Amino acid sequence: MSKTLVGACIFAQSGGPTAVINASAYGVIKTAIDAPEITHVYGAANGIVGVINDVLYDMNAEDAYELSLLPYTPSSELGSCRYKLKDPREVGADGDYAKILNIFRKYDVRYFFYNGGNDSMDTCAKISRYFAEVGYECRVLGIPKTIDNDLCGTDHSPGYGSAAKYIATSVAEIHKDNNVYDTGSVAIVETMGRHAGWLAGSAALARLTGAGADLIYLPEIAFDMEKFVDSVKSVYDIKKKCLVVVSEGISYADGSFVSEAKTSASDGFMHAQLGGLAAVLADVVKQRLGVKVRGIELSLLQRCGAHIASKRDIDEAQAAGEFAVRAAINGESGKMVSLRRAAGEAYECGCELQPIEAAANNEKKVPREWINADGNDVTQEFIDYALPLIQGETERPTENGLPRFARLKKLPPKNTMV
Repeated sequence: MSKTLVGACIFAQSGGPTAVINASAYGVIKTAIDAPEITHVYGAANGIVGVINDVLYDMNAEDAYELSLLPYTPSSELGSCRYKLKDPREVGADGDYAKILNIFRKYDVRYFFYNGGNDSMDTCAKISRYFAEVGYECRVLGIPKTIDNDLCGTDHSPGYGSAAKYIATSVAEIHKDNNVYDTGSVAIVETMGRHAGWLAGSAALARLTGAGADLIYLPEIAFDMEKFVDSVKSVYDIKKKCLVVVSEGISYADGSFVSEAKTSASDGFMHAQLGGLAAVLADVVKQRLGVKVRGIELSLLQRCGAHIASKRDIDEAQAAGEFAVRAAINGESGKMVSLRRAAGEAYECGCELQPIEAAANNEKKVPREWINADGNDVTQEFIDYALPLIQGETERPTENGLPRFARLKKLPPKNTMV
């Protein structure tokens, strides 16, 4: 039995937002407010940057009703960042780590919860190690999040199920629209996914509606433009229609991205900001086959479409936040909450803990055996994996016929230890 640790907590969000990341926020904030061991709950503005710059929100001052709307509010309500902490040995005494430690001491913070993906777990791991090295007692836990579903150490990531549901639904709707006229046409839909094709693969779920994609391309398989054009032609020759779904990160055998926009920018972790692939491929197909082609980029819509979020995804995201707080109170630190699916046909999933290092800077790819031999579709195993994650509808609160999102006051802290 670990000793009781009494002090405040900070919760922060990092990386790309999702439709359900605020469900995890609610799980943390509500559970922490109710916990006698946690004296106060703070939210950091824009992730770890808010901690470094001492821009915190007093979550105890928020209205309970507004907090209860967080699970149905898209994006990162506290703000996010893509900020890479250097190794503690590479910075001086007045660097980021010293600033973080000073803030934690200032507010007597003894619990830190960081909600994000691969790079966010890297930040979480570094802070946990630093506190251990300097002897500051603080329990640090990571909470998984990413629509890309490429986070190692967990069966799936909160956020993926809702994005997959949005993509599958959108592809089914696009299929219906693409078949309206009796003239030939090709539609190419671009999803997110830099190195892992979980999002593009989810388009296969649209076939369960009877209106799915004909071809699906994932970045796990080297892209061949000639084979791509031939495959589109083969489908078009038979149907006079073709619906293609491609992951933004597909690349040639030499590793170069197919997208012409690959060098447009990069984030704080030096990841290329991709986009424009659908337009590139649409132009190639138009020039080669001389058919009508439409390129469609889902872009931000697939990660902020809370109106069609999976109830299961919301529930699991909130449960991950709640589990993190309870685990920290019970003495756990330096861990990441993991979703573990039970074996068997019936879907059952619970929370457990993994070392943060299991997720930090690692990427989970779609297994090769879940991609067909030609590399232009996914198998039934993929569908069986993804289908349970998109289940359930929510009764979302509305106002004036529109979604009613949380409206937080985001007040600064009143009292500190100084």
